[in-house]
Formats: sequence, structure tokens, C-alpha cells
Amino acid sequence: MKTNLRLPSASFGPLRRRAAIGVAAAAVCTAMALGGLVSAAHAEEPAAIDDIILLVGADESQRVVSWYASAATEQVVQIAPTAGVVGDEFPADAIIVPAVVSANTVNGGYNGRAVIADLDENVEYSYRVGGDGGWSDASAFKTRKFDGNFDFLFFGDPQIGSSGNIPLDQAGWEDTLEVSLAANPEAELLVSGGDQVNNANVEAEWKAFLAPEGLRAVPWVATIGNHDVGGKAYEQHLWTPNTDRSPQYYRSSNLTTQSGGNYWFEYKDTLFIDLNSNAYSTSGVAGVDADEAHVGYVTDVIEEHGAEAKHVVLVYHHAIYSPAAHANDGDNQKRRVDFPTAFSELGVDLVLQGHDHSYSRSYQIKNGEKANPDEQPGATSVFQGPGGVTYVTSNSASGSKYYDLTDPRVGSDFGPDPLNPDNHWANSVENQEHVRTYIKVSVRDEHLTVENIRSGTCEAPNAAVEVGRVSWCGPDSGASEALPVGSVQDQVVIHKSKDKDRGPRKNHGAPVTTQQETPTVTTIN
Repeated sequence: MKTNLRLPSASFGPLRRRAAIGVAAAAVCTAMALGGLVSAAHAEEPAAIDDIILLVGADESQRVVSWYASAATEQVVQIAPTAGVVGDEFPADAIIVPAVVSANTVNGGYNGRAVIADLDENVEYSYRVGGDGGWSDASAFKTRKFDGNFDFLFFGDPQIGSSGNIPLDQAGWEDTLEVSLAANPEAELLVSGGDQVNNANVEAEWKAFLAPEGLRAVPWVATIGNHDVGGKAYEQHLWTPNTDRSPQYYRSSNLTTQSGGNYWFEYKDTLFIDLNSNAYSTSGVAGVDADEAHVGYVTDVIEEHGAEAKHVVLVYHHAIYSPAAHANDGDNQKRRVDFPTAFSELGVDLVLQGHDHSYSRSYQIKNGEKANPDEQPGATSVFQGPGGVTYVTSNSASGSKYYDLTDPRVGSDFGPDPLNPDNHWANSVENQEHVRTYIKVSVRDEHLTVENIRSGTCEAPNAAVEVGRVSWCGPDSGASEALPVGSVQDQVVIHKSKDKDRGPRKNHGAPVTTQQETPTVTTIN
């Protein structure tokens, strides 16, 4: 989506407000984080706007729009209920939401973002991005009821570029988004397992990642992976709410790159907490260990916002109970010591992870041990019990890279399962078929349902197969024929424990914030 913006800036009209939609500007990030803000002076050449993505806000009544621009102009988002939009004409009372525009310090050009607040429930909205007077093509999203049940989709490591062929990776990624949204048209969030791209500073990979139309219709919940670290493109393309960029959450392990941060948001009755697991062993702050800092962060967020949450979902990239190549990495061994007891004590319900390009679903884990020794491998219905946590690792959503399952190491902290010695002790299910998959999570009052669903077969688009990076494809290490798109590889209903104590909600009744830095609002006249 690219539009040269050539209409006179006066065509924007004055900033308008109405009860249905409030206007909020994205917060100003520090110059260190985003390279500083750019004034909204008109560029000599009109801006070209592309790479538009819809992102999650601080709660279900917010959305964020982010984009890439060729110039720094008075860029805004225009939004109106779709019912009032006729062709390319937005109604006269359409809302203009001012943007923050910052220099893309790595690739040139600029990134813009705008926060749309106070949306109404059960309304379809159309929106478009403008700069220097013209408009991008319009996209649309639909809000849902602001409480009650909902479904979201979880995607592991698109890692565009990792096959060595960006167009093939893009084709698989676009197909997974199309297949998953066609099968789940009511899905309300698209949640990332990290590694959107293979090389953090290659804009061609970001452009391919941002190509699917579904990313403009359903909000993306970003997670930073190790391949997203190394520059500012991740956070310039993917703005996140309530973000804490303190060094222990923001710096990578080698202390040379700062990006990401920890953040949280509330969606209906679920509290989502997203961690930058790249910061894991040292923080750059004397005497502070990043794993301990992450635990402290999760503790603080749950104490402040968890008391009224029916579910707590934790998301980070580096899977601690992964079944493949990264299962026994040194950093994962450390996380397996630092994280599980804290997550059990804090009442976390579900942990979603990426990084290992294979699928696993754990048993109920309490304090770093199997909670119920009698829980059977592959059980389709489990009962949580106090302190029980389910850990899920996602396979590749794009088909760009797969990791084969590894054998558990006897005598290690991650040895074999006595009930199924081919699997690691923590995992009820481990799977790798070298086909694309995604995960559907259904959120209900008393249970969560997790499904691993095939979004591809051995046929194209499946980049790792097409370029010969894997030698077989299909169930049973290729001995069986690939199953059809939409078939369910694994499914479990997690019946929730009623015995939850997440501590007092310190700011009960306080408004949800959108960012910790000081916001700047630009008025377009």
C-alpha cells in the first residue's frame, strides 16, 4: 500500500471531536530510543505512505496505527464509522487523529504512529493515513463487545528472510494470515511470538512482514525476538502500550543494542504481559539480574492490575520448555530456574513463547515441576489447580524455518518424560511436521482452549521445503501424508482454578494509561 500525497493540506480540515471517538496522540519516545522527533513542517516533496499496520492499544477501546513515510509532513489518521464512508469519501465529521513522526535512523525515511482512543464497541471503523494533504487507501477494523468471551490467534516466528528467499517467506506468511482469519473471522487479536524478521535492520524484510492485509484489519500484539534486536526498526514499526524501557528490560544481553522493553495491556477480562526476553542475564545496571527484574516487573503489573482479571496471559520469545534446538541453551536453562515458581505463585494462567520453530504444549507446571504426575500425554482436557501454568511454544507461521525435535538429555534439568520418553518431561505434546501452523486461543469465563492448527501443507508456499532446507515433510517424520489446511494438530481445554490470589489492585478505578513517557498532541489546523 503506497500513496503519493499531493492534495493541499487544507483538505484535512480542522480537528473535530465527538463523543464516539476520543483523540489521543502517541507518546514521545526518547531520542535515544527512536532517534528524536521530527517537526511537522511540510517536506519539499510529498510523502509516500506505506507499511501501515494496526496495533493493540492499552485496552479494548483503543487501537494504534503505525506506518512508514518517505518524508516528515503533517501526518494524521482519519477515522469514521464505515457506515458513513461512501467510496473514497469520508464524512465531514470524520475524526482527525494527530500523529507522532520520527526519523528512521537506520533505513532513512520516517515512521509515524497515532493512538485512536474511546472507540465504541461493536462498530466497524474505516481509517486512512494522510500526509501533506493526501490519503492512503482506506482500511477497516471492527470493535467487538468490550467484555465477555473472545478468541485470539498466536503466531510463531515469521522471521521473514530466514529461508534466504524473502518473497517465498512473504508468500507463506501472507497465506497463514489469510487462512487463519478466514477460518476465524471473529478473532480479536493477532499475538506475536517474536522474530517478525530475520535481520532487524533490513527494511525489505519488514515490508514483506507487513504485507498481509489482515495486519490492517485486526490488531497485532508485538513481541520482540532475538532477530528483531539490533536496531530501532522493531519499535518504530510496532508501537506498544504501557512500555517500560528501563535498561534491565530494554537492552539486549550483549549490552550493545537497546530496543523493545516490557509492556502490558488489558483486553476485556484478560491481562496480557509481554516481556523482552532478550534481556536475560545482565542488565547494564550494577547488581541487577534481568531475569529477577522481569519477575519483579510481572509481580508489579499483576499486583496493580491483576485482581480483577479472570485470566493472565504472559508472552515472551525464548521458550523455556521448548522441544527443539534451543531446548538446552544456556539462557533457557537459566530461565527454567528463574521463571516457573514465580509465575505459579503470581497466578499466571498461560505462557505463550516462540524461538524454537516447533510446537509444544506443556503439562500443568507448578513451581517448575509437573503439577499432577497422573496427567497423561496429549490429554485434551486438564484441570489447572492452584499454581498450575500451561506453557505453549509455537511453530513457524511462515514456513521460513523449522527446527526438528530433539531427544531429551538423560540426567539434565530437561530430561525425558517417564510417561513418554521421546518427549521432554515438561511437555504433554511435541510436534514438528515441517508445515506452517498457528495457534488459536479461546478465552471463556471458566476455561481456556488452545488449538494448534495447520495453515499449510507440504505444497507451496512452504519456503523451507521449497528451498531444500528440510528433507522431509508431513506427520511421523514424513512417513505419513500431510493433513489438510485447517486440521487441528493439538487441542486442549484448560479448566481454570477458582483459587486465585493475585494481590490487591493498587490503582483500582484508575484510568488505563497508554505510555509512560510524556505525550505530545499536535493540532492540525
